[in-house]
Amino acid sequence: MKILLLGKNGQVGRELCRALAPLGELVALGRDAADLRDQESLRAAVSACQPGAIVNAAAYTAVDMAETDAVAASQVNALAVSALARHARATNALLVHYSTDYVFDGAARRPYTETDKPNPRNVYGATKLAGEQAILDAGCEALVFRSSWVYSAHGRNFLKTILRLAQTRQSLDVVSDQHGAPTSAGLIADTTALAIRERLAGRLPSGMYHLAAAGSTSWHEYAQYIVAGAAARGAALELAPERIRAVAARDYPAAAQRPRNSMLDTALLSRALDLRLPAWTTHVDTVLDQLIEPGDSAWRAKA
Repeated sequence: MKILLLGKNGQVGRELCRALAPLGELVALGRDAADLRDQESLRAAVSACQPGAIVNAAAYTAVDMAETDAVAASQVNALAVSALARHARATNALLVHYSTDYVFDGAARRPYTETDKPNPRNVYGATKLAGEQAILDAGCEALVFRSSWVYSAHGRNFLKTILRLAQTRQSLDVVSDQHGAPTSAGLIADTTALAIRERLAGRLPSGMYHLAAAGSTSWHEYAQYIVAGAAARGAALELAPERIRAVAARDYPAAAQRPRNSMLDTALLSRALDLRLPAWTTHVDTVLDQLIEPGDSAWRAKA
């Protein structure tokens, strides 16, 4: 089977290049070859490949910027997804797509299930929800994975930002009243590969699934865990975990509102794949090991 991967250079895309390679002939494209802002470029790339499965890891993820750049966010997260879904429907291809916890408003006091009603609080979440709806409207065979707080050893993410700041700051304020599960791009990619195999074998129904690490934490506790872990691995930091101050989201204004509760109930996917998803700390430790090697004086550049 030929698999077309879009967004190969992103956090999830880089891990998917590794995880999907054993499944068949993998054609991995970046924005230079398939720009989701340009539907003609996208259509040509997909038509030339003629894939049996399309894995879309490309997205507009600048959450705050989307508040004033809604057209571009919609082009990538909604209109391009609609075009991919229509192509998948017309060619009987499987479409794999990624969405976000930001489709919810965060008001619930429990983890969100796949059947909970979305109510995004920002433009980014609204465009991702529109992409989900486009797939549903197209009626194509699809696996849609909602995830949360994605990070990896590559690209820009909260974990690497905290490491960078910890090199020069002696104190730091981090929001403590927003909760979720930091989820590694590697976990998302490995689970995606398993899900594609199970779907092609007829053992996994098409549909929406929540995919996130087990457990939950706050941004504040997450930052403390990162700094403590880096220090334990020998990193020379200015910042100590106890010098990271907990602040309320209202005292840390941002252009886009974030949900207070980003927790996702993953029971449906766990049962369907007979899979026990690891605690959120597991892959954080793995990424810290990748970034900070004992005795490696160059770790700062890698972070």
